[in-house]
Amino acid sequence: MKGRWMLKCNNVNIDELNKVTGIDKVVLTILANRGIKTPYDIDRFIKSSLNDMYDPFLMKDMDKGIEIIRKAIEKGKTIAIYGDYDADGVTSTVILHKAITICGGKVMYHIPHRENEGYGMNGERIIKLKEEGAEVIISCDNGISAIEQVKLAVELGMEVVITDHHELPFIEDENNERKYIIPEAHAVINPKREDCKYPFKLLCGAGIALKFAQGLFSIMNIREDELYHLLQFAAIGTVCDVVDLIDENRIIVKNGLPLIKDTNNKGLKSLIKVTGLEGKELTSYHIGFILGPCINATGRLETAELSVELLLTKEDEKAEELGKKLHLLNVERQDITTESVDSVGEIIEFGEYRDNKILVVYEERVHESIAGIVAGRIKEKYNKPTIILTKGKEGVKGSGRSIEGYNMFEELLKCKELLDRFGGHPMAAGLSIQKDKIDQLRKKLNNNCSLLDEDFIPKISIDRRLSLREVSVKLIDKLGVLEPFGKGNSSPVFAEKNINIEKIAIIGKDKNTIKFTFRIEGSFDKIDGLAFGKGIEFEEELRDRYGDEYINFINRPLGLKMDFVFFPFINEYNGYITPQVRILDYRFSS
Repeated sequence: MKGRWMLKCNNVNIDELNKVTGIDKVVLTILANRGIKTPYDIDRFIKSSLNDMYDPFLMKDMDKGIEIIRKAIEKGKTIAIYGDYDADGVTSTVILHKAITICGGKVMYHIPHRENEGYGMNGERIIKLKEEGAEVIISCDNGISAIEQVKLAVELGMEVVITDHHELPFIEDENNERKYIIPEAHAVINPKREDCKYPFKLLCGAGIALKFAQGLFSIMNIREDELYHLLQFAAIGTVCDVVDLIDENRIIVKNGLPLIKDTNNKGLKSLIKVTGLEGKELTSYHIGFILGPCINATGRLETAELSVELLLTKEDEKAEELGKKLHLLNVERQDITTESVDSVGEIIEFGEYRDNKILVVYEERVHESIAGIVAGRIKEKYNKPTIILTKGKEGVKGSGRSIEGYNMFEELLKCKELLDRFGGHPMAAGLSIQKDKIDQLRKKLNNNCSLLDEDFIPKISIDRRLSLREVSVKLIDKLGVLEPFGKGNSSPVFAEKNINIEKIAIIGKDKNTIKFTFRIEGSFDKIDGLAFGKGIEFEEELRDRYGDEYINFINRPLGLKMDFVFFPFINEYNGYITPQVRILDYRFSS
């Protein structure tokens, strides 16, 4: 689907800023577009020093929570970590387990089974933890909504510390005014509490676990380098939970990535090797799309405790065995996902939902653990808010993914009488519903939808016009100071008009990748551009424009000029290093 191109503007004097900072003007333009406009903010962003991290005790109840764990350690009480089954929950659990162990604590952990227990705390499990000797529970990446479960734990005589980053639950009165509620735990650590003055609100579960470890180590007089080694796990959780890579999140990931590359953690080392990343310069891409999915696959297809075991093991043989298992589970997950996306796509294309503004699809063959991934893929294909529902162990369950301008959580809130349970935020949600109410949900969401046709056109924000003459290895190196890239700090996007096309080739196993060779205006220099997944679309457009003669434009595109949205990257092949561009969108020049 073609996007609407929008060039970002800022009111910053880039030339003046260049004189003061000495930083490349292209880099400064990108920073200014992202609201980073002063020499101080630019320096802080680029350096992302660990010294700029905030005092953990600024977080509400941090002192209470640490004091509870400190006393439990000193008295030899058993501390149970209650985690979650995704990569953020796994890494949060690992951080707390390592931190408490380093401090000499007696610790156990539990990761809920996605299908058998579901998300968050479970009453039966709390009783079992008590029977197994747990005297203190500390949650990570969950717990803020566990009102009844926390009450049960306290009644059983357990101390409870909640560490979480999710939105607070609320109840609405007759005037639709919200009253936020928190569990009656001994300490509730969540920067999203209304009474929490912590300067940064967007930490993920692993980020908050890291802050807890930071505070605990300071009280227990543990060396700072012990905290430094925990950064790698917090970096994985931060990237995989897709929180904004700004402020403290950026500091965690920027400083954590080098630690992952050179890790001494046997499990992580094994996973890096089995996924073919050994010796490579790791980026947030490798974490988010290669390592992270392997960690997540255990919680989707088996149990996420396998991932915790991997990151905690000190045995080479166990690490190798688990690393291979995680990799194979992710390959299996990928195959299942592809099949599910295809089957849902067929339902949409050949069914009655194709023209719906909000896609609500029930496909019981979709594994409930990958409903969110499938929803995301379908959302990307149609650029429409999408909810995928499937047959779960206890009725119909599903996940939704949204687009900018459509607050999925608020829209589901308007349909709460139809739902058994739901939760989430503007861009994603999870829900359960009775099968006979699916059609009602679909109709109500679509009838309430205020999105216009133009809202379904993807918007491509362009940082700057950039001529191909400016694309060089040197520029790409300079752009490296902006990494790590991710949500809130996306890869720079450039565009240029009227680019001369020297050569076109349709390549790849599925013949769906276009390789353009561009001739740089006013010179004999050339540069290649790759457009992945656009080969079929491109051939159809050429056929529409030029009829049966379209094939000539592929073989000899003489005089053909096009406009492109792209970002540059380094291509290394047979020892040669050359700049290339990745094509994000294109159009024929007028």
